[in-house]
Amino acid sequence: MEPVPPSASSPPFPDLSNLPAAACASGDAPNAVASESFQLGQSPPGFRSGFVALVGRPNVGKSTLLNQLVGEKVAITSPIAQTTRNRLRAILTTPEAQLVLVDTPGIHKPHHLLGERLVQSARGAIGEVDQVLLLVDGSQLAGRGDGFIVELLARTKVPVQVALNKWDQVAPEQAAELEASYHELLAGDGERAPLAWPLHRVSALNGEGTDALVRALASQLPEGPHLYPSDAVSDQPEQLLLAELIREQVLTHTREEVPHSVAVQIERIVDDGPRTAVLATVLVERSSQKGILIGKGGRMLREIGSGARTQMQKLIDGPVYLELFVKVVPGWRRSAARLAELGYRGDS
Repeated sequence: MEPVPPSASSPPFPDLSNLPAAACASGDAPNAVASESFQLGQSPPGFRSGFVALVGRPNVGKSTLLNQLVGEKVAITSPIAQTTRNRLRAILTTPEAQLVLVDTPGIHKPHHLLGERLVQSARGAIGEVDQVLLLVDGSQLAGRGDGFIVELLARTKVPVQVALNKWDQVAPEQAAELEASYHELLAGDGERAPLAWPLHRVSALNGEGTDALVRALASQLPEGPHLYPSDAVSDQPEQLLLAELIREQVLTHTREEVPHSVAVQIERIVDDGPRTAVLATVLVERSSQKGILIGKGGRMLREIGSGARTQMQKLIDGPVYLELFVKVVPGWRRSAARLAELGYRGDS
């Protein structure tokens, strides 16, 4: 493994050799949610709550929309397709409702076991929620990939609404044609009845149309109590969120074959008082990818570490010391045991 070269100003990583397992970044890591401010299970009359799955093709803006709705960064984003690998949950609470938003991996034709697990995870989420939000790229005409997902959702009994994302990129003279293509997609084809799914024009980037979208989603949830504290924004373990922030920086700084061949393991998280120390391993499949990630004289890995550390400090709200290692694990995306170790089981 190759560590990121520490800068002259970086303090040494704390001695972890005698650290008890309970203090490590494992399944016992604290959830990234705020402290409870009221008794769960209680809510005002008429309050609604439930789970909403964000479903769509890769790279249509699901994670960007999730962050926009919650108002904080809880999912990583990248222009590279298939960024999301886990079913991330974000929590949006309004005076009228609490929406637990499930960001699923993009549904696509898989080319390896990891891809199969990701698609399995997305499909599994559909049957476990109260409502589905189908997100499409509204700046493009409806395509075959969108049609495949529509037919998949049409076979379920879960209510569906459709968000035409990237509407800020649509010229006024194109709006009618683009929206009509999605109405046509929902129309009956002789084998199934027409689908009366509401369409919403939104922009995940600037928030256009999102307030109306939230109201529409909330109105279709069942009446129920608060499921999480009202100030919570995510129920994901801190370990997972930190790993995703590192992977986001890899996606941002590298190109070609490297991004999809990368996974991140958080080995330890130590809060030693004034700062939080994080030790992480970046897994790749080939030695050439390791060389790209490290860069000349360690420059690329330092840039990745610096960017990840900045985002971590926002999440943790305090100083972070980050130490990265790069390890070659040939064929990890095709190894069931390795995928299970990394948490890619297809059901979560």
